[in-house]
Amino acid sequence: MIDQLLIVGLFTGLVASLVFTDWPAVWVFTCTMLAAYFIGLVDTADVLSKASNSGLITLVLLLLVSVGLEKLSWLTHLSGKLITPSYTASLLRLGTVTAFFSAFVNNTAVVATLAHTVRSNKHHPASRLLIPLSYAAILGGTMTLIGTSTNLIVSSFLEDATGTGLAFFDFLLIGGLATVLGLVMLLLSARLLPARDDEKMDINEYLIEAEVTAESALVGKSILSNGLRDMEDLFLVELVRGEHLISPVGPYEYIEAGDKLIFSGDINQVAVLESIDGLKLFAVEEGLLRENMMEVIVMPNASIEGKTIKDSGFRSLFDAAVVGMRRGGKRLSGKLGNITIQAGDNMMLAVGPDFNERKNLGKNFVVVDDSVGGIKTTPFQNYFTTGALVTVIALATTGVVPLIKGMAFLLVSMLILGVVRGSELRRRFPFELWLIITSALTLSQALGNTGVVELMADFLHDHLAALGPWAALAGIYLGTLMLTEMMTNNAAAALAFPIAFGLAESYGLSPMPFVMAVAYGASASFLTPYGYTTNLMVQNLGGYGLNDYFRAGLPLSLVYSAVVLLLIPRVFPF
Repeated sequence: MIDQLLIVGLFTGLVASLVFTDWPAVWVFTCTMLAAYFIGLVDTADVLSKASNSGLITLVLLLLVSVGLEKLSWLTHLSGKLITPSYTASLLRLGTVTAFFSAFVNNTAVVATLAHTVRSNKHHPASRLLIPLSYAAILGGTMTLIGTSTNLIVSSFLEDATGTGLAFFDFLLIGGLATVLGLVMLLLSARLLPARDDEKMDINEYLIEAEVTAESALVGKSILSNGLRDMEDLFLVELVRGEHLISPVGPYEYIEAGDKLIFSGDINQVAVLESIDGLKLFAVEEGLLRENMMEVIVMPNASIEGKTIKDSGFRSLFDAAVVGMRRGGKRLSGKLGNITIQAGDNMMLAVGPDFNERKNLGKNFVVVDDSVGGIKTTPFQNYFTTGALVTVIALATTGVVPLIKGMAFLLVSMLILGVVRGSELRRRFPFELWLIITSALTLSQALGNTGVVELMADFLHDHLAALGPWAALAGIYLGTLMLTEMMTNNAAAALAFPIAFGLAESYGLSPMPFVMAVAYGASASFLTPYGYTTNLMVQNLGGYGLNDYFRAGLPLSLVYSAVVLLLIPRVFPF
């Protein structure tokens, strides 16, 4: 009885921490698991077996393989042909291509690649396309085992419980139909999104800082006489002198040595500022020049989020300096180094030679536009890697070669061919996700060891028995969906699986429909920006508010849920 109270207390604290605090999920799960271990609810053998679970190792291999798949040039070649003068045709093309690639490649990388195309298109406001881009990526991820980490997590749990995980195309029939109908619904709901006509002008408007040196020829002359009001695609919006901010800047304001000139405009015109005598860019002050430029988006829960550029130690952390910064449709103000970094911010970086070797890049940034020396795949690498992936999937589907062995072969092949480097794999290793799943599997074992899962399942069974198993299935799906909207998809799947599996056992039914309800429910993040990384990525890019997600996502969520709940019992009978 004491053990049951202890694990219930730990589990309650876990859920409360994930829902009501902004503590990182990895720390919440890991600390809860360690507490269960130290008070004796699980033993050392349990922890070690969960950490080396074959489903979990398969997940890690798949995520490392996706590092190489992201570099294949097929998506880049197609991206320029997706947006047409017709809004309906653009949505269909963008949604179809996004969904297809998201079924096989990390959807964060797909959205990052296509976001650049969407934001620079000349036909439609980006705000009418970015949320549909994110939703299409979510839908596409539901079609295959590797389409989203959520599916892989559920498969890991199932393999731990039964010895057999999910097959590669177990998700295809339901996920495919949900994707097709979801894209059709997006054609209607996307029209409810705001259309900001000024976005085409603002798409490249970064905040750029330049300092006037003591030897500059600008000193002692006015803004007008220095020609700083006649610059093409760059506008002087503010002047920072010591602790004083001058805004707007009048044409007859005289320039003094040490003044910080704050420009807004096209980041591609930054070379014009460098050509002005005695004007020093923020990045140059940090010891980097602009020959190597990279545009990135700040990831949710990045280590630099909530800190200013100056206080974050940006230069030492990333071997990079911020040349310019933008935040959706919002106007930034003040010195570049004093701006507090938020998730979704776009930064133009001047990067040093060690930038690509830093291990913390994937946790902080998604690369939108890379003009530095990232690895470019050759036609041979593209064809070989794609062919190898198709072969591995075919062999795994037919049971000839286990997926874990096929993915290990594909990863080694990518290393030999130079598609990926060892340093990249070390940097992108999903250590935090590995910790979360290991902890969740261990806690699931603790719930089982103490009999809590059985008690919870019996309680739910008693109250849902009169309604039948379909009502229990719907309850599991809707509960998982709500958890996803309040926390993250991975955490929701990890929390819901033990209850779903235990409920299936209490009914004496096949666990598969309940397991699939968890997988599809954890991916159904269409109502808020919080449940899925791609939703947060496009929030600032499109200047969206919470209402925009709800308006566009509610019809999609209803259609998606209807498809899932109607088809699961037919494809995976009780």
